Amino acid sequence: MEDFSFFFNTINFNWSWIETLAVVFSVIYVILAAKGNIWCWFFAAISVSIYIYLCYEAKLFAETILQFFYLLMAFIGYFSWNNSNTKFNVKQLSISNHLMVIFSGALITFLIGFYLTIYTEAKMPIIDSFTTCFSIIATFLVIKKILENWLYWIIIDIVSAYIYFSRDLHLTCILFLIYTCVAMVGYINWKKKLLHE
Repeated sequence: MEDFSFFFNTINFNWSWIETLAVVFSVIYVILAAKGNIWCWFFAAISVSIYIYLCYEAKLFAETILQFFYLLMAFIGYFSWNNSNTKFNVKQLSISNHLMVIFSGALITFLIGFYLTIYTEAKMPIIDSFTTCFSIIATFLVIKKILENWLYWIIIDIVSAYIYFSRDLHLTCILFLIYTCVAMVGYINWKKKLLHE
């Protein structure tokens, strides 16, 4: 038992009630999204509202902007899914479209990261910019019900877990590890929906 106590004391886990709330609502969001349930957007709006505050306090400025974007996308996502056909139609993008998305995302990541490095006190600006840029792209793919959104999320979530751990948001780090697992399940679920259409 002493070994575990030493481990937790060494890395100085930071747990707060507000971060716990954000994590709970975020987990509900991603599970509902993986199931194709429209109410995922309601829980997304609550969780990102809390994360706007948390990311700003952690000086993750690109992530803070991303949370504002997520808040807007929660409303757009709800109305988009609500106005589509009752059947949940999953689509796929071609390899050439994905290559274009990846190239564009990498370029924008570099530009944002360069700006944050020079003009702000942002922590981990390039990695922060990467997760911000590709999270925006992946969110659009979710709204459009593109199957491969989950593959983007798996990579984004692993990198995000590292970022939040390094900024002492340990519960959020665990959240992103959970996200990684749910993204894998989401991919399988949406793939099944695509095959049965």
